[in-house]
Amino acid sequence: MIISINPDNPQGRLLERVAAVLRDGGVIAYPTDTQYGLGCDLSQKKAIEAIYRLKQRNPKSPFSIVCADLTHIAEYALVSNFAYRTVRRLLPGPFTVVLPGSKLVPKTMMSKRSEVGIRVPKHAVAVGLVQALGRPLINTSARLLDGPAPVNPQEIEEMLKGNVDLVVDGGPVPGQPSTIVSLIDDEPVILRQGLGVF
Repeated sequence: MIISINPDNPQGRLLERVAAVLRDGGVIAYPTDTQYGLGCDLSQKKAIEAIYRLKQRNPKSPFSIVCADLTHIAEYALVSNFAYRTVRRLLPGPFTVVLPGSKLVPKTMMSKRSEVGIRVPKHAVAVGLVQALGRPLINTSARLLDGPAPVNPQEIEEMLKGNVDLVVDGGPVPGQPSTIVSLIDDEPVILRQGLGVF
């Protein structure tokens, strides 16, 4: 099922409807400022496992999470003064920042070195969903294996039929991945060059 939400001024009742699906352990496809992603409630272990199966991804390769803002990031990551200044400059935007994870992040969402990738997309629907849910969303591209990245909700619904509970149509997106920047030990390292220019 596709649900359309205004990308400029998301309707609160529709965000809440999607948040209810997430709270019930649902998996959704949703827009970000880079590409459409697959996500679920960070606290729903079975939904996270379903996304790993769908993506055919090694569970030792964690997904990133979407937070609502800098205050929210500070709950889920250990943010030094340097990292805070850098994150404030980059987010919201097309970046994933890698930081030491806090105890609120499930072990399955952290690397072996207890690091977590965090996004704050410059997209009102993605941020609105996190705010309505009250917790971060899991984030990974809606692309399966080596196939092309789907560019519209209809393509996503067709490709993922039966594997997602809801597709959120939030309008067109660039269809490119975020730039991943590690800020571990206050040493910025670009791990993947994507849409964001560091």
